[in-house]
Formats: sequence, structure tokens, C-alpha cells
Amino acid sequence: MRRTKGFTFRKIFLPPHKLSLTRPRPFKAYSFVPFSPFAMLDPTILTLGGIVLGIALIERILERWGVIDLVNQFAKVMRFILPVTFYSALIYFFATFMF
Repeated sequence: MRRTKGFTFRKIFLPPHKLSLTRPRPFKAYSFVPFSPFAMLDPTILTLGGIVLGIALIERILERWGVIDLVNQFAKVMRFILPVTFYSALIYFFATFMF
């Protein structure tokens, strides 16, 4: 007759590992996100740029046609729109692609 050996729970499973008393030293990790020029192909950036370029082209065409009063009105509007559009697009770009 064969005799079977009995296994106890402690023999099957190893005892839990004790935590080491030495802790690893913390280190500083720096990250670098390279700038990609393809990020400027975002549809929002392209739309804003297209609108500004379209207004500038319309202004040049009206100037060639000799409609100076309308060109002056466009120039007054563009003095306000261009900086606002530029800084808005710059803030949008950095807010969406850098963080």
C-alpha cells in the first residue's frame, strides 16, 4: 500500500517577503517634448490662417480696383483682427499641443 505524504499550507506557499529596510533614493526625472512643425496642420490653426489670408487678398484686390475707401475700412479692421487672431492662435497652439 502506498502512503501519501501530506502537504501543509506553509510548505506549499512561501512566506511573504519582508520589506527591505533600505529605500531607493529618489531621483529627478526631466522630460523633453520636441516641437513638431506638423502640429501647425491643426484644422483650427489652418482655418484662422486661411481667414486672415483671405481678408488680406480681398484687400489687395480692392486696392487694384481703386476702391480706396473700402481698402481703408479693411485696413482699420485688420489692425485689430490680426494681433487678436495671432495671439489667440498662439495660446490655442500652446494649450493644446504642449500640455
